Amino acid sequence: MDLFEKLHQDKGPLGKHASVGHGYFMFPKLEGEIAPRMKFRGREMLTWSLNNYLGLANHPEVRQADTEATVKYGLAYPMGARMMSGNSNILEEFEKQLSDFTGKQDTMVMNYGYQGIMSIIDAMLDRRDVVVYDSECHACIIDGLRMHIGKRFVFPHNDIASCEKQLQRATKLAQETGGGILVITEGVFGMLGDLGKIDEIVALKQKYQFRLLIDDAHGFGTMGKTGIGTPEHLGVMDGVDLYFSTFAKSMASIGAFVSGEEYVIDYLRYNTRSQIYAKTLPMPIVVGNMKRLELLRTRPELREQLWNVVNTLQSGLRAKGFDLGKTESPVTPVFLKGGTNEAGNLIIDLRENHHIFCSVVIYPVVPKDVIMLRLIPTASHTMTDVQETISAFESIAVKLQSGVYANAELTMAA
Repeated sequence: MDLFEKLHQDKGPLGKHASVGHGYFMFPKLEGEIAPRMKFRGREMLTWSLNNYLGLANHPEVRQADTEATVKYGLAYPMGARMMSGNSNILEEFEKQLSDFTGKQDTMVMNYGYQGIMSIIDAMLDRRDVVVYDSECHACIIDGLRMHIGKRFVFPHNDIASCEKQLQRATKLAQETGGGILVITEGVFGMLGDLGKIDEIVALKQKYQFRLLIDDAHGFGTMGKTGIGTPEHLGVMDGVDLYFSTFAKSMASIGAFVSGEEYVIDYLRYNTRSQIYAKTLPMPIVVGNMKRLELLRTRPELREQLWNVVNTLQSGLRAKGFDLGKTESPVTPVFLKGGTNEAGNLIIDLRENHHIFCSVVIYPVVPKDVIMLRLIPTASHTMTDVQETISAFESIAVKLQSGVYANAELTMAA
């Protein structure tokens, strides 16, 4: 068989829906200035799908920093991989600022979050080492674990009793192999919005020897008294050995970082293949990220406004009887009962008639009879946006329950 021939028969679990969903449900195009209201297929939409928690994407100081750095440096400098010719004093200063903020000894900035944590896992572990991880960890962590040729044990989401059982198994195996143990979980789980039980896992260090890696992509900048993240919120930052996050959520940018003890970060600098063999971040990105970090640290009112929107939205939806699961973060999932066809028609109604754009999650990410609408509040949203959204959700819930969406054909506006 020709290698490509099978692609005609099997386009994959998402690709098989491309004929009806491309450009609408999948790969949609939001156009215009990044803001709560953007254009989708020529129509203005109230948008709840942007990773822009603190509203920094179009903050005037951020735009100015981005612009001035682009004019000064262009997009090529520094040229080359960081180990060879792409290092700079500015990038090292940015890492120092991140270390000061997180309270860790050292930090390494990385090009991307997804490839970054994959490469950390790959660099940290050899065949003798054992991993214990939460079943709901993000795909980037799962893909990193696929590269691990040693043993790994998974525990059901946030089940600390099971986590301890897996640590017992891991401890026994590590004693046999002579390896170490790495536990991996998340600060804020990006789909459900609930928090990883980091404090309870840290407490297990009193009984077991392991190191803890936290992916806090959705917690950095949004959680904690000063916005450091979920470990700060739970009071256990000192118990986190490797703190990882991305700039793509609260900072509305690109890139990532990992903070920890100096000798560990130094090891990662020389052993993370995705960084060693890739061009370093362009200088305008680094300078722009420094401005974003400055605002994150010095403008607590941005985080306060975010949480005003979050609390109003979530309390308002719950007051109308909507199920938001166990979210304790800005991530706002709304769980409804219905199948795939109902989900499609519901989203079409929401976009075409109510002019609201949010993400929809269906089987196999959630059970077959569940529709999950996922909203990402930001500091840029207004209370008018919140009330408009709650009213629209009330309307679609009535139609869903009365069966309006069940048998209708999927019809998108031209």
